[in-house]
Amino acid sequence: MRPVVPYVTAALLFGLGVYGVLRRRNAVLVLMAVELMLNAVNLILVTADTTVRAQLPHAGQVFALFVIVLAAAEIGVGLAIVLQLYRLRASVTVDDVPLTEPAPQPAARKGDEVSR
Repeated sequence: MRPVVPYVTAALLFGLGVYGVLRRRNAVLVLMAVELMLNAVNLILVTADTTVRAQLPHAGQVFALFVIVLAAAEIGVGLAIVLQLYRLRASVTVDDVPLTEPAPQPAARKGDEVSR
């Protein structure tokens, strides 16, 4: 088997995923791009397992299974965050998400008055 074709395909898939993460503003599309990158890694792991004679048999396939489990957990948590973001902001654009909390203002004491 020629491993060049799966490696080039995986590189194209990974590049497309990176482009999707960097250019998309919709959080759901960003999650889909991350899944595309994880599938490219799975393709590389399985191709490397079939072409390279390793000490452990089927190690690439086992690692690919771990990546699939990780991707399922990532989608579960990511979609929960996106749904909560949609409930709070009525939008799923990544640009609208505040990355830092505003600093809390000190509470005014009973005797303090602000002069205007």
